[in-house]
Amino acid sequence: MNPTLTNIAHPHDRFLKELLSYPEQAGTLLREHLPESVAEFLSAKLPKLVPDSFVDKALREHLSDRLFEMETVSGRAAFLYVLIEHKSIPDGKIGWQLLRYMVEFLKEWEKKRTDWDRLPAIVPFVFYHGESEWKIPNEFLHLVDCEESWRPYLLNFQFPVLDLGAISDRKLSRDHRLQARLLAMKYATRRAHQLAIRERLVEALKNAPEDLHPVIHYLISVYIYDEQTLRGIIRAVKPEEEQKMMSQFAQDIRRVARQEALQEGIRQGMQQGRQEGRQEGLLEGEAKGEAKGEAKGEAKLLLRQLSRRFRPLPNGVSERIYGADPNTIESWADRVLDAKSLDEVFSEN
Repeated sequence: MNPTLTNIAHPHDRFLKELLSYPEQAGTLLREHLPESVAEFLSAKLPKLVPDSFVDKALREHLSDRLFEMETVSGRAAFLYVLIEHKSIPDGKIGWQLLRYMVEFLKEWEKKRTDWDRLPAIVPFVFYHGESEWKIPNEFLHLVDCEESWRPYLLNFQFPVLDLGAISDRKLSRDHRLQARLLAMKYATRRAHQLAIRERLVEALKNAPEDLHPVIHYLISVYIYDEQTLRGIIRAVKPEEEQKMMSQFAQDIRRVARQEALQEGIRQGMQQGRQEGRQEGLLEGEAKGEAKGEAKGEAKLLLRQLSRRFRPLPNGVSERIYGADPNTIESWADRVLDAKSLDEVFSEN
């Protein structure tokens, strides 16, 4: 994985930006999903990635972008601006974001070419993999409150939208690597369907085994798959890599599972704390409830991990875990994935 991409906080950003850093896959994605009237004029040369981003910091939680320079069949230089929308529901103001970012790019372009005669063409392209269907009109003027007769005199542009949810799984791409990655992204926001498409993911990854590592890393971050499911996918695609990859991802698996268990524990603890807070003060009760929730979440996570690795658990394990202090629970949790027996987990050495 490109080390410069590890600074991208959002897993969707990191995953897709890494994919689009490969010129072959980026070119295929654009040619397959741009309107034919645009794609037919692109030359066979690979797109050149322009290392700039124009998305505001405040919006980077759900928006990211990629800018490519491509050559047309007539030798002109054109730019393709890909804005990637990660929200589960489309952003109604996406046309405004596109306009702002394209203007920012042109301002930077003009600084280096003050003697220009004509501006370069920029084709905006929206990549969307949210759960809800994209129903927003794909033109800027949709956002402008104006009289209908004014439309010919106002700024306007259209932008193609790639909505992964509107494409059948097997038609996401003819490129094997794109197919596997786009399939993973399509269901990243569709948690209710993630278990059902496991075999489809395995099939896609068998055709693109070189992408198994980044795809598994992505699944850990955004899918509901447990350790056994992840092991099964790796085993089906590259069985010789199972132990190595699971060891590499052990910390990530624990972190994600711990976050989910903590969130559930905190919710339960906050409810309990609010009830206690009626008698001892609301703020103090909520703080105690949150602390209890964190401890309960850690214990619940450890118990769930142990039951998957060493089932059936002997009597008394649950009581031992829920009765332990947070530091001891954390120490046990760190040993779960590498321990060969239950005794090794609880060892005092």
